[in-house]
Amino acid sequence: MSPGDEPLTLLDFASKPVGDLVGVGPKKLQALASAEIATLHDLLLHYPLRYIDRTRQVAINELVPGDEAMVLGEVVGVDSRRTRNGKSMVTVSLSDGSGKLSLSFFNQPWRAKQMYEGMQAVVFGKVDLYRGSRQMSSPIVDLVGDKTGRIVPVYPQSAKAGLHTWDVAEWVAQVLRRSSVRGFAEAVPQSILDRWNLVSRDAALRMIHQPESMGDVDMARRRLVFDELLRIQCKLVRKKRVLEAEQSGVAHNLDGTLFAEFLGRLGFPLTKAQERVISEIHSDLGADSPMHRLLQGDVGSGKTVVAVAALLTAVEGGHQGALMAPTEVLAEQHYRGISALLSGLTVRSDLTLLGERELRVAFLAGRVGAAERRRIRTDLANGEIDIAIGTHALIQEGVDFNSLGVIVIDEQHRFGVEQRAALREKSAGDTTPDVLVMTATPIPRTAAMTVYGDLDVSVLDEMPPGRIPIVTTWARTDLEEIAVWSAIRGSIADGNQAYVVCPLIGESEILEVRSAEETFERLDNDELAGLRLALLHGRMSSADKDAIMSSFRDGEIDVLVATTVIEVGVDVSNATAMVIVDAGRFGIAQLHQLRGRVGRGSVASQCYLLGEGETPDSEQRLEALVRTTDGFELAEVDLDLRGEGTIMGERQKGRNDLRLASLRRDREWVEHARQVAFELVDTSLDLSQVPLLAAEIEFYLAEEDAEFLLKD
Repeated sequence: MSPGDEPLTLLDFASKPVGDLVGVGPKKLQALASAEIATLHDLLLHYPLRYIDRTRQVAINELVPGDEAMVLGEVVGVDSRRTRNGKSMVTVSLSDGSGKLSLSFFNQPWRAKQMYEGMQAVVFGKVDLYRGSRQMSSPIVDLVGDKTGRIVPVYPQSAKAGLHTWDVAEWVAQVLRRSSVRGFAEAVPQSILDRWNLVSRDAALRMIHQPESMGDVDMARRRLVFDELLRIQCKLVRKKRVLEAEQSGVAHNLDGTLFAEFLGRLGFPLTKAQERVISEIHSDLGADSPMHRLLQGDVGSGKTVVAVAALLTAVEGGHQGALMAPTEVLAEQHYRGISALLSGLTVRSDLTLLGERELRVAFLAGRVGAAERRRIRTDLANGEIDIAIGTHALIQEGVDFNSLGVIVIDEQHRFGVEQRAALREKSAGDTTPDVLVMTATPIPRTAAMTVYGDLDVSVLDEMPPGRIPIVTTWARTDLEEIAVWSAIRGSIADGNQAYVVCPLIGESEILEVRSAEETFERLDNDELAGLRLALLHGRMSSADKDAIMSSFRDGEIDVLVATTVIEVGVDVSNATAMVIVDAGRFGIAQLHQLRGRVGRGSVASQCYLLGEGETPDSEQRLEALVRTTDGFELAEVDLDLRGEGTIMGERQKGRNDLRLASLRRDREWVEHARQVAFELVDTSLDLSQVPLLAAEIEFYLAEEDAEFLLKD
């Protein structure tokens, strides 16, 4: 086969400007540019937004107002006139023997010449009733024999830019005609296509643009969705395998007694989920390659104990552990909790007469004084601190570890790639520390495969025994809100504490939501007058925030009115009620995180959602919060309501977008693509056996795009 006869690859079209097509003049070129279509490649991947199924031919007397339908009939009358404001209006009467249908065309005077009495025509449109008679306004019209009974693609279009669906369809048809002899090259082995019953690349591209039936559309979409997901999964799986091959990790000793001693002092048994996840982590830690694992766990599922298990494994072998959190509030919460859990444990030491010393945990954050900071830095570098807990202060210049063995990063979606890498590079020597990243914001399994594709994923899907479920109530009316404040007063009278959470710090006429400051003033003077209230928000100094939180923990404050600064890290077991003002303004994940601040003690807890759902989506969000406390179920609801924008974050621009694939609709294809990606990458790390697929991955997924996938 000569080079000129070889099938065309998608990349072949990337160098051919769309201006080469017949009918693309300067104005149309500008319109295409506004839709980010510059090449024939961009045009081929500009997929139809929807399809008109003209095969649904219905008799006129069966037409149902509000439905879209196709009608075949004979033109029995044509009337052309001017409206009062001078615009043209053509009215056509169509009959099929069962009844008559009136067709109205505004500002289309040429319709009077196109349609004449006695001709056969096919029309497609939405049926309305006007003065008791069926009609269609500006339907699509075809002469008999011209596209009759076909599936017609409708492309994303911009009337303002002058880009219309029939333009795009004609240009795409040109590209398909010109490539019909050579066809489109196949990037995926036939054995894989056969396994999943997928059509060829050539068939898929032709059927997505020029389907003969809706079945063609489904087959084409399945194949092209698989291609998109396979490219992403191959990129992530390959990066995972490269990291495992290139980085030398610490093979930790798993035979020590430190962790067993810790478990014996816990006072409660681990859940089966905790035991399973700790086993997965220990398996990673015992290997020569560094661990890269994501731990997903709902609020209250026991992630801290799992994190401590990983950190103690490092300490057991003479290494150090580090836990980095995004805020000082959360970092200090971890420091307090972990220090208490590890109090009294000892480690080997050559510097003492008894050959051991107490395990040492240190806290490092922005508010730590200069002298204490210098002492901590010195002791970290000397190996005298076993576990360091802090904020991004841990990665600042001048902070060095003696032998950093395990890193735990909490709420990792708040850290960038650079911050994670900076902490990883703090270890002395040639070994790479093991990394465990944690999130209390559950995301669906298939989304985790796409966003965290380079990581092994562990899930804590079981709550510790004894936790009392939080009861969530949605108060929509003023009367229901009055009842909420009455319930809060009753709870405080019983010796409990409460949170009131507001979306904003200050007044906002644009958003029209009650601010924390305004709500604090109102509650202090009205609904909760006489109780001890305090205000907490992000604009306060660290010292002021610490003082207020200490007072709240000590029971000196009854009600804490706050912004979302309390979303993570605040753990006060006596706080048994939360009121979220303007709850419809929050997303599901944030509402779930906020709710998790209560229900942390032995008393039944309540969460009250105030305000109407302002949109159908916000109503569904609030109804879901009332219905379940399962974070994973809520994550699925969130994905269904908001789409992959909630998961993929900033991956909204550029040529690597998921153009057809949906993490909602295509959950099974994510799993299929990941399975195939492992097979291909493990056969050959450079994917040399599938060179065209390898080239497409490099083209569609630039390195910075892959880095973003690993960030969020």
